[in-house]
Amino acid sequence: MSKVCFASARAKKWKYEDSMPGKLEILLKEFHVSNYFEPREWVAVKTHFGSEGAHRIVRPIFLRKVVDALHSIGAKPFVTDTVRIKGLDYLEVANQNGINHLSVGAPVILADGLYGHDNLMVKAGEILGEIAVSSVIHDVPAMVVCSHIKGHIQAGYGGAIKNVAMGGVSSRHRDCGWKCGRGAMHTLGEGILSWDKEKCELCYQCMEICPLDVIKFVNEELQWDSNECWRCGRCERVCQSDALSLPGNDDRFMRSLAEAAKAVLSTFKANKVIYINFLTEIQPECDCMPVADVPVIQDQGIMISDDIVAIEQASVDFLLKAAPLPQSVIEEKSIVSGDDILLKLSEKPYHIQIEESERLGLGSRNYELIELA
Repeated sequence: MSKVCFASARAKKWKYEDSMPGKLEILLKEFHVSNYFEPREWVAVKTHFGSEGAHRIVRPIFLRKVVDALHSIGAKPFVTDTVRIKGLDYLEVANQNGINHLSVGAPVILADGLYGHDNLMVKAGEILGEIAVSSVIHDVPAMVVCSHIKGHIQAGYGGAIKNVAMGGVSSRHRDCGWKCGRGAMHTLGEGILSWDKEKCELCYQCMEICPLDVIKFVNEELQWDSNECWRCGRCERVCQSDALSLPGNDDRFMRSLAEAAKAVLSTFKANKVIYINFLTEIQPECDCMPVADVPVIQDQGIMISDDIVAIEQASVDFLLKAAPLPQSVIEEKSIVSGDDILLKLSEKPYHIQIEESERLGLGSRNYELIELA
């Protein structure tokens, strides 16, 4: 049975050791990171840099504690993510959100280059076939996956599996484009964006949120460059009049997340990846969006494990027991205590990604929770 170590977000003593940074330090010591990483070994600290306006990411102080723990055993860490918007812009977003060399104590780099094209094709399974894994994550010998737990309009739940699957894969490949990148998970078939002019309110949110500026309006007509589009789906997600749609399938998407995660993790040897889930500032939407709504669940704490399936199941179990927070989207959805909050928010079968990851051999949903005293 896999072990999941947990430290509560509650602070019951006026001591540093009872703070969340202090508890993370203790968790990392008790987890014995030296069992996984070696002196002088390069270690990727994989996180999400957030977006301009989306600030509820894994805080830099926590990334710093992870980096310090790796430095303490002589390892050589760096903090990384794959390109989500144009590379230079994304590095600036990371800096605005407090993630830089000075704050985290290690280099901050893009895992697939400034243009998001630096990747290698890796076998990925029945749905995806092959997928473009970022070159840095493909080549680095070890990794710590730091995931912000939250809701997600498409995945329902965003945790370590989504962080590895979407965050370890590039948006597109030099030759086969988005169909070999994370866009293959987002959409079906040719991934053709459809626009309903009658429903469109000309709010231009879709144009403003597009990371590649491939959407334009000319004489109140939408124009879309299908060759340059990454199929990230941001335009569809922000359309509040249902005028835009990309073809998709919830079941296929959840299973493709598991396949992509397996592809990314297949580039590592055994016992070279550990996972830290931050159950904090649990907002209803992904960190990719241009805003961060107020949390829907109170901070729960921090988990650490070497089993991606176990830590995801443990995280979900905590969320299922948590009470919904007032003065949030919870009230608009009429969600009450005892409801599956994330399921009610997104109406997406998020549990499939965890079940499929277990079926593919990435870990076990059976776990032993070891709580920090």
